[in-house]
Amino acid sequence: MTAKDGSSPAKDLEHDLHSAVAFFILPVFAFANAGLPLAGIGFEQLLHPVPLGIALGLFAGKQLGIFGLCWLAVKSGLAKLPQGMNLWALYGTACLCGVGFTMSLFVGSLAFEETGVNLLFDERLGIIFGSLLSGLLGFFVLRRSLPSPKLDES
Repeated sequence: MTAKDGSSPAKDLEHDLHSAVAFFILPVFAFANAGLPLAGIGFEQLLHPVPLGIALGLFAGKQLGIFGLCWLAVKSGLAKLPQGMNLWALYGTACLCGVGFTMSLFVGSLAFEETGVNLLFDERLGIIFGSLLSGLLGFFVLRRSLPSPKLDES
């Protein structure tokens, strides 16, 4: 069933719910499924070698690897940046690639499950911390490097 203007109620509902789902429901669901108790977490837990290594891998490793290879491809002529794109926007995108929440939790659970040592807390803390840092840096770099969208006046 469509409205008189040709739009569908389901499409309108999807559009109306998008922000709530993307910015509230999905993050709360992801954190709840991570199973990480946030009470009593201190700086010493973040500096433990396991969460620190995982966070640095997601934060620094993804940036260096993705941006480095893309930069090399652009400079060597194998690839070309899209119209209106610059290296800062490419770097911001590479930062966002460090938000490896779902796959990182899966791989981490496989890697640390059979060790006999309970490192699930450490790996999940590192994943959340690295993903959070990557997301924040990516957001601020892209916000600064991309032009503001022009709002449709219609």
